[in-house]
Amino acid sequence: MINFRINRFFVPGVVPHAARSAVREFHRGLPGYEATPLHRCDGLARAFGLAGILVKDESRRFGLEAFKALGASWAMERLRNGRSAPTTVTTATDGNHGRAVAWAARRLGYEAVVFIPAHSAPARVEKIRREGARVELVHGTYDEAVALAEESARRNGWQVVSDTGYDGYLEVPHWIAEGYSTLFEEAAEQIASAALPPPDVVLVQAGVGSLLHAAVDHFRGLTRQPMIVAVEPAQSDALFASIGSADGRPTPSAGKQDSIMAGLNCGAVSLAAWPTVRRGVELFLTIDDRHAATAMQELARPGEGDPPIVAGESGAAGLAGLLALIREPGLAPAKESLRLGSATRVLVINTEGATDPDGYARIVHGER
Repeated sequence: MINFRINRFFVPGVVPHAARSAVREFHRGLPGYEATPLHRCDGLARAFGLAGILVKDESRRFGLEAFKALGASWAMERLRNGRSAPTTVTTATDGNHGRAVAWAARRLGYEAVVFIPAHSAPARVEKIRREGARVELVHGTYDEAVALAEESARRNGWQVVSDTGYDGYLEVPHWIAEGYSTLFEEAAEQIASAALPPPDVVLVQAGVGSLLHAAVDHFRGLTRQPMIVAVEPAQSDALFASIGSADGRPTPSAGKQDSIMAGLNCGAVSLAAWPTVRRGVELFLTIDDRHAATAMQELARPGEGDPPIVAGESGAAGLAGLLALIREPGLAPAKESLRLGSATRVLVINTEGATDPDGYARIVHGER
């Protein structure tokens, strides 16, 4: 069900962060690098009663259909230049992160072993295999895949490259979040070069919190700061549960983690991301699958001159959160707290393309 919580732990003010120039220069040096598009969706903005909507479109990043390669490649570069470079890396995934790790491993000549829930879309599993990784199907949730990857790494001497942090494993997830900073640096440059006003509100898919971590680091380093909204599936609401706990401590989701937004089906918060997310996100929002499906359709079949955008189920989640805020009466207090109206400019991120082509065709085109 849809719900929201305003963050009572939010800490206002400018938070300095490390320069991201090294990360950006590293990505620029990778074969196939180019800045992903920033689309102006003025027709959609008018339909929503807003001044503007910008969509940062990650559906073609490095040909991998998702933003995840930014984090995986940077983390593995840090490991390669560390005290002992790995020969085999492993991770858990719902699809996109595992493909990115396999891609980065192949580029460096490493072996990769990827653990993924067995119920994942076959297309996502096959794309990981095509990157040269060994795929281990897990008869359980993403969080159970995380545990199996960690156990296998300890037993075999492998290096975990996961974007979710847990006790004893915090450094690499920080590097992955650093890698995601390139996405936001690109968007800032694109907004400036188009002489557009910066966004007033930014909606970011939650997952375990790593992309949110990067968003907070970026936007809380600016003098003029937007409000940041975390968007989660109602059935995978660990961040929502955590911010609602008495002391704001990480709290697992009580949901079934069975959303169509497969990349966000995470039952636990990343301990590496949570301190930053807890202090830097104004509002936590949960949405239903119907909002994601509608957002996919709105992006695929735009009106009034907007470009068509291919967004997968998780990719459309940011816009789905905005759609819910605009259209759901029960979210009126949240809409008011964000001051969403005719003068508001919004940034959302399309984090993936049609990574499950069959699911995309079913939702967007009504194919069976």
